[in-house]
Amino acid sequence: MRKAKRRRRALLAVCLNLVALLFSTTAFITTYWCEGTQRVPKPNCAKGKKTNCINYNGDESHNESNSNVVHYSWETGDDRFLFRYFHTGIWYSCEENINGSGEKCRSFIDLAPASEKGVLWLSVVSEVLFILLLVVGFSLMCLEFFQSNNVVDGLKLNAFSAVFTVLSGLLGMVAHMMYTQVLQVTVSLGPEDWRPHSWDYGWSFCLAWCSFTCCMAASVTTLNSYTKTVIEFGHKHKIFEQALQEEQSFTDHNALKYMKERPVQSISSSLEISDDATRNIRKSGLVSTSVDLGEILESLGEEQC
Repeated sequence: MRKAKRRRRALLAVCLNLVALLFSTTAFITTYWCEGTQRVPKPNCAKGKKTNCINYNGDESHNESNSNVVHYSWETGDDRFLFRYFHTGIWYSCEENINGSGEKCRSFIDLAPASEKGVLWLSVVSEVLFILLLVVGFSLMCLEFFQSNNVVDGLKLNAFSAVFTVLSGLLGMVAHMMYTQVLQVTVSLGPEDWRPHSWDYGWSFCLAWCSFTCCMAASVTTLNSYTKTVIEFGHKHKIFEQALQEEQSFTDHNALKYMKERPVQSISSSLEISDDATRNIRKSGLVSTSVDLGEILESLGEEQC
């Protein structure tokens, strides 16, 4: 029963670690940490583009004419701008292509302010170490799960996997916090053609923090399994020592009782032997005295005759 519970705890830790590894890897390679819209000026209308553009004077022919000609547009306020969709990750930031189909991507490291690039690289290194330590912890947990027959080796593997998983969780938390700081500074101080009009955290950001949660849950489960196993060993060892002491005290008591009873028996037997000897001596003395008296009476009878 206890072995089955131990295997269930090990299986739960392995599943949580695997989920954390998948979530962290997906968040690291995707570009949906931040999503929103950017306000950009509408382009001029042309023959191939007649929507989401500015049509000066209501005549398309003037749009491609001499640049010295004054053009008028009746669009004011936000009507002169487009709100294009963008999404950003650790490596790239991609925006909607307003002049065609598809997206245009550029490096997020180039977009970050110079004062935040060091923090960004630290977050990238921490994310890589987070994933590597998760891989190591997952491998150790799998070995511990398949080596469950050998309790001592499984306990050692359990301890090492718990340490690696806790370290990976701490590194993941630091990496996520550093990248969040860099992202917020870039939103405020980044290039003007990139600054978002409205934005929010995306599903990659949620996956990253879910991976941290699963990682810490796996570490807690592993530590719990390790602690319970150690407590069970300590309890069994204590019971064994108590049983051994009781058996030893019982054996000593029996030996002492035997040693106490042995001299009494020997003394009583010696006393019995001495009593028998005295009785024999007394019997022999009585016999001899009776023989002597008979001889004396016989001699006296002869003399009288």
